[in-house]
Amino acid sequence: MTPPVQLRAVDSAQVLVLVENSIDTFLPSTDVAQRPPWPAKLPEVPLRAEHGLSLMITVETGGRRSSVLYDGGLARDTAIHNMDVLSVDPKELRAIVMSHGHPDHVGGLEGIARRIGRSLPLVLHPEVWRERKLVFPTGAETYIGAPSKEDLAAEGVDIVEERGPTLLIDGTVLVTGEVDRLTDFETGFPIQWAREGHGWVPDFAVRDDQALVVNVRDRGLVIISGCGHSGIVNIVRHAQRVTGVSEVLAVIGGFHLTGGLYEAIIPRTVEELSAIGPRFIVPGHCTGWRAIHAFARQMPEAYLQTSVATRFEFAS
Repeated sequence: MTPPVQLRAVDSAQVLVLVENSIDTFLPSTDVAQRPPWPAKLPEVPLRAEHGLSLMITVETGGRRSSVLYDGGLARDTAIHNMDVLSVDPKELRAIVMSHGHPDHVGGLEGIARRIGRSLPLVLHPEVWRERKLVFPTGAETYIGAPSKEDLAAEGVDIVEERGPTLLIDGTVLVTGEVDRLTDFETGFPIQWAREGHGWVPDFAVRDDQALVVNVRDRGLVIISGCGHSGIVNIVRHAQRVTGVSEVLAVIGGFHLTGGLYEAIIPRTVEELSAIGPRFIVPGHCTGWRAIHAFARQMPEAYLQTSVATRFEFAS
């Protein structure tokens, strides 16, 4: 059996939502979810929401704070625009992590890298470069393409391709690498195809899907998912196995349970995650309203609503 990755515990972890599908300005703050204050007058430059995801994760240990970016949203300028409105300096970032190669997670990375203006690691799975399309049950097709390795490299990032786990920020942030698929109900993305040679082949597994994990001292894992194509239960269990830490403090991000293809597995997913027992659960992006409502009903004390500009704070 492979020994656990030595993920160093941190004093605190903060997850800042830079890009999400929705924004609710009136959401109240809690001890964990810090919402932006209501301004004295409406801002001339408002925050933006879109069908995409970008999160800034900041860890603190011994008074030292360091940040990584997880995904870049869909539009070229949404994440960087929201950073400007929130007075977040992207030059504070020490690394960027790409959850997988879909455009709603990588579209803004070039703009962010350009603003940073210096080399920093961009950690990704080598299959993010696959050219892809979606083929729906009706026969309709949507071409989704692939990220441009050349364009990203031209912005100065240091591309790090890795199928296995990667440790960042002095061993305090874990990129899971390829997630083990062990559940019998999480079957990937059954409408996705990838170009291979001169044709197209099924690409249902989305092997490049990877999560980000932080271990908050004495409280457990904060597990952050981009879309959860690996299956959110698979992701959480994989994080527990890889780190050797069983306690889960929070699960945040996209769980990919929206739409007719996935609604049948909502009850099983909610049941399995509820049994794992995270202290907090923050489903967003591609989780879908039916699944979000199911989590809120089943786990009312754990559920937190996400929104652009929310800072989730988890301290030891």
